[in-house]
Amino acid sequence: MLRDNGLFIAFALLFLGALVGQALTGVAYYNDQQLAENLQPISVVRYVTSSSFAVDVAENWQSEYLQFLLYIVGTIYLVQRGSPESKEVGEEGLETDEEQKVAEHAEPDSPRWARIRGFRLAVYSRSLALVMGLVFGLSWLAQSIAGRAAYNEEQLNQLQDPVGWVRYIGSSEFWNRTLQNWQSEFLAVASMVVLSIFLRQRGSPQSKPVGSAHEATGVEG
Repeated sequence: MLRDNGLFIAFALLFLGALVGQALTGVAYYNDQQLAENLQPISVVRYVTSSSFAVDVAENWQSEYLQFLLYIVGTIYLVQRGSPESKEVGEEGLETDEEQKVAEHAEPDSPRWARIRGFRLAVYSRSLALVMGLVFGLSWLAQSIAGRAAYNEEQLNQLQDPVGWVRYIGSSEFWNRTLQNWQSEFLAVASMVVLSIFLRQRGSPQSKPVGSAHEATGVEG
């Protein structure tokens, strides 16, 4: 079980470790600010249930899922010659039913929803992008709600009026937090696509075989 699911387990543990680390360092930083302003420090439990912690987590989640959503959808129609992250040039599009092994072309071990034409096949054929989009949308909504609460807390501490949700999502504070995450995600994807044309990592399915030509496209190690 550990061998068959090692990749997921490893990254799940890394995620939990990073989240705990973020909570511990976050509450320490928050309490430093509280003490500097002659306010009472708070406990870890109170911090991880606060809007400050929620907005920091949600803004990272929404940018990550947006990255994957755009990458999943973008690689249907866009190609990059020489990249293992791309389909071969000329193979853009949704592909044929035979290539996708759906309906009458399904195999005995194909998922049940892939075997029958209709609504279920249409949904299942897009299920990965739909779920990624749903998680992105919910994370973005959570970020906007928690961000507004954290922003209004600062406003009240400075004896200024709080703002409504609509006004907050149109504010420079919200979009500054959002875009600084988006730009890093887009840069990471662009770097991976281009660098994998010329550079190799032996044994990784994200890389071409070490001896493959730079022009080889859609070939994984």
